[in-house]
Amino acid sequence: MKYCSECGVEVVKQIPAGDDRLRSVCPQCKTIHYQNPKVVVGCLPVAGQQVLLCRRAIEPRLGYWTIPAGFMENGETMLDGALRETREEAAAKVTGETLYRLFDIPHINQVYVFYRGDLDGGYGIGPESLESRLFSEDEIPWSELAFPIVTDVLTEYFEDRKTGEFPIRVSSPSPLWAQHVGWKSKSDGEL
Repeated sequence: MKYCSECGVEVVKQIPAGDDRLRSVCPQCKTIHYQNPKVVVGCLPVAGQQVLLCRRAIEPRLGYWTIPAGFMENGETMLDGALRETREEAAAKVTGETLYRLFDIPHINQVYVFYRGDLDGGYGIGPESLESRLFSEDEIPWSELAFPIVTDVLTEYFEDRKTGEFPIRVSSPSPLWAQHVGWKSKSDGEL
């Protein structure tokens, strides 16, 4: 941030009194501009033994498969946002939704919140999707999944389905996605 959104004066970086972090502060109107993590919300729609995924029509990861999800909007609950994203990306409605998965991703300042629910009727595509499709476990295009969290949610869901118990988990993304897509980090000598 370069300028104050309240008065337009150039901000300075400083630690405000009573705080312990460097913030953008307006020297004129004294507004402290907090930059907080963004919340991504989504839903895993389930239809019998299948899950609904969307092929992305936008970057990042254009053309790759994902769970319907996106940034939470002001004025909505996490569930409202997850259901909205499911309608927007997959033209789908979900019922019986329950909180299922939370991810902390501090290196990109994001928190992901996923619900699980039953697909209620048909589905289609929205402006951010090339296509939507139901997949059984053996049909999942593991090497074509867009993000690490998609791999984690699907892997855990299919394991949980075996026991019929769906605990709420909280963690950072696992390295499974990189293994499925053959991605190597800089520390592995490739990118």
